[in-house]
Amino acid sequence: MTKKVLVTDYVWPSTDPEREVIEAGGAELIVSPSGDEDTLIELARDVDGIMTCFAKVTENVVRAAERCVVISRYGVGVDNIAVDTATELGIVVTYVPDYCVDEVSDHVIGLMLGWNRRIVMHNDDTKRNGWGNAGLGFRIMRLRDKTFGVVGFGRIGRAAAEKAKAFGMDTVASDPFVSEEDMAAVGVRKVELDELLQESHFVTLHSPLIPPTANMMSSDQFNLMRDDAFLINCARGGLIDEDALHDALTTGKIAGAGLDVLVDIDPPLDHRIIQHDKVIVTPHTAFFSQEATLELEQRAAAEVIRVFNGEMPDNLVNPPVLDHARQPVS
Repeated sequence: MTKKVLVTDYVWPSTDPEREVIEAGGAELIVSPSGDEDTLIELARDVDGIMTCFAKVTENVVRAAERCVVISRYGVGVDNIAVDTATELGIVVTYVPDYCVDEVSDHVIGLMLGWNRRIVMHNDDTKRNGWGNAGLGFRIMRLRDKTFGVVGFGRIGRAAAEKAKAFGMDTVASDPFVSEEDMAAVGVRKVELDELLQESHFVTLHSPLIPPTANMMSSDQFNLMRDDAFLINCARGGLIDEDALHDALTTGKIAGAGLDVLVDIDPPLDHRIIQHDKVIVTPHTAFFSQEATLELEQRAAAEVIRVFNGEMPDNLVNPPVLDHARQPVS
């Protein structure tokens, strides 16, 4: 019987690249018409693999997928997948953690430059009011010798720090899982989070969204920051307490924020963070380039085929599954 692979959702033009990989592996690709739980539960009953982007592969979806042997995440985080349930049931979970390192770190630097050089404001003002109308009474920093703070020193955080150093910035980072020596090897100074927040002119978040990091940026943290600091988040919206952020922006505790993610993955146009005049916002597009998306589609699909073939995936999320996997891999 031909194996079936369900795509829960996607945000790129087509599923042709992953379909090509899946079909070359002897399987069939099925695309869900909706990412809602009821639809996914119904479709999951008849598939051997699931590929998911932003849709929530909940405990109910995973338990309904009685034939499923692999769930492959298009991307870095797996907070939209019930990984514990998958592990319990013997389902391998994979992801693609390194496909968009250049794109996201470029986006971080772009948000920093867009804010600091007032590019968005100057563009809008010039188009509305003509040449030379923007006043110069606002703060624009010389970036050299300013402090760039990275919270979470994984692949993307490291790349962002290295790019900030090209501007002559002092780079610091906070990450309990990366040693002082490893950071120093790339010219970055390791500090505790509180010290980073107190020192940094720009703070960029690159932590995974797990229970200990949920709302890691809240009132206490904003109270530590400089009043000219700019917060950047191209990781997960849930890292920030949005009520506390709104208060910090409105009261001037921090100068601004550049956000590619919010807690709500489909926020309304009148969302108060989106409409805040101290925020630059992009709609979760930091990951995107044509090159990155093609790589993501092909690699996520290839992981499914590896598991179908009994091979170890390149990026296994849940190693404890190996001793009782529905599809043994080695």
